[in-house]
Amino acid sequence: MPKAGIIYNDNKPVACRVAAEWEDKLTTAGWEVCMATGIGGILGYSSPEKPVCHTPIEQMIPPGFDDSISFAIVLGGDGTVLSAFRQVAPCGVPVLTVNTGHMGFLAETYLNQMPQVMEKVLAGKYEVEKRTMLKVEVIRDNVSIWEALCLNEMVLHREPLTSMCHFEIEVGSHAPVDVAADGVIISTPTGSTAYGLSAGGPVIAPNVPVLQLVPICPHSLASRALVFANTEPVTIFPANPNRLVMVVDGNGGCYVLPDDRVHIERSPYTAQFIRVQPPEFFRVLREKLGWGLPHVAKPTSVELP
Repeated sequence: MPKAGIIYNDNKPVACRVAAEWEDKLTTAGWEVCMATGIGGILGYSSPEKPVCHTPIEQMIPPGFDDSISFAIVLGGDGTVLSAFRQVAPCGVPVLTVNTGHMGFLAETYLNQMPQVMEKVLAGKYEVEKRTMLKVEVIRDNVSIWEALCLNEMVLHREPLTSMCHFEIEVGSHAPVDVAADGVIISTPTGSTAYGLSAGGPVIAPNVPVLQLVPICPHSLASRALVFANTEPVTIFPANPNRLVMVVDGNGGCYVLPDDRVHIERSPYTAQFIRVQPPEFFRVLREKLGWGLPHVAKPTSVELP
């Protein structure tokens, strides 16, 4: 019996309804269906009383999900998609992303197109686009105390009401650099259209094998975004006396103490997107972010009587 998965945002009634509908349809068609909510991929936040709060990467896989699953459907917004990939990437499961949220930048299709798209998926008429994910670790006293998968970005920044921070950053075997800023972002190409874009970093096409480092509000004209090969790991040493806050994919993270270090490297797991038509990144940029739209001519001046 073929096997499929459905991950949905249980905070959205429409996602719950559509998940139940497709569970019935697939079951009737002879599929075994595993259900899970996006909450299983939530990393959780630390607190000053408990500075470390996390679940190891491989323990985030939902019950019943394994490499025997042919595909998974994700129903929700971009946050649910990010959460779902933390859950299924270790299994190598390709995912059809269906937008029930607002921006839907990571969505392949929408609810009104789902019947036609699912017809193609069930017939195997689709491609799989693999995207880079990162493994993020916090290391304390040479012991890894926190880890997470990351599809968009890792952000390390100061706490509110504290002063600007210094970060000593090693990229691969290159000489360390010192960055004075409110924070730093390490981003994948997928994340280059998220926080990295807002912080002034470049947009990077998903198939380019690079990562980028973007300072947040740097205190130097020389501190600008840096793009480098994704084969090079990154280690960040907080060079300041105050603790910092780390957030992964805008979802969860932990406090980073002055003697800790943060290690980021390309994960062996990839995010596998189901594409029922060839990926067209520039079209998504245009539709979602307005990139490359033609300029509208200014009206000619008219003399008032």
